[in-house]
Amino acid sequence: MVRIAAAGDLHASEATRERVERAFATVAAEADVILLAGDLTTTGEPEQAHVVADACRELDVPVYAVLGNHDFHAGRTDELTAIVEAGSVHVLDRSWRTCDIAGLELGIVGAKGFIGGFPGSALPDFGEPLMREVYAETTRESESIAKGLQAIVHCDLRIVLLHYAPIQATVEGEPEGIHLMLGSDRLATPIAEYGADLVLHGHAHAGSFEGCIGKIPVYNVAVHVTGRDFWIFDLEGARGRSEAHVDGPAG
Repeated sequence: MVRIAAAGDLHASEATRERVERAFATVAAEADVILLAGDLTTTGEPEQAHVVADACRELDVPVYAVLGNHDFHAGRTDELTAIVEAGSVHVLDRSWRTCDIAGLELGIVGAKGFIGGFPGSALPDFGEPLMREVYAETTRESESIAKGLQAIVHCDLRIVLLHYAPIQATVEGEPEGIHLMLGSDRLATPIAEYGADLVLHGHAHAGSFEGCIGKIPVYNVAVHVTGRDFWIFDLEGARGRSEAHVDGPAG
């Protein structure tokens, strides 16, 4: 069994330093791995990234993260990434990592994801070059998910970590007029094709907690949705890719 602590949309800043450090210290005693679903910072400033880095630096459990739209706001993502990685956070940017936990090989595919909407209100690959570039950016994110899932096919448990939502079910509760800006079902296509045991995202603060891609569970772990600093999931698996079951939350 692997115990996963997940959170999205920390929006860390110096003003929240004490709460952030306390939350990480507490959950590290309960979890085998920590996953952060983007928006680590409030506005993407390097000094805000130091808050996350300082909270994670001395932890005894691995921490993996993707960036979110807030982290891009200041246009300093290279600095932000370097700071949090110096604090022992593994930032996944259209990439993947594996680690051994409790005798199981865990594979994590991480991508920011992007916008585009869902059936009935989806952005097409048509029109002005700028709009088509938005479509192309989502394509690149989707392709990276596919590549990552193929790379970790051998793992006993596989997780996809995103910021933007891959399904409409977990953005329900947000105004319909902004669903297009909260994610894209095109991110779900490679997950449905190549399979995963768990999908996590954030971003939709007023969205819903749970949905699925076929039989694959999808959770919106934005702290505004979960109402807690971290949500803990227990994943059961065995060598050779037996079925995984999400028992969380624990406690």
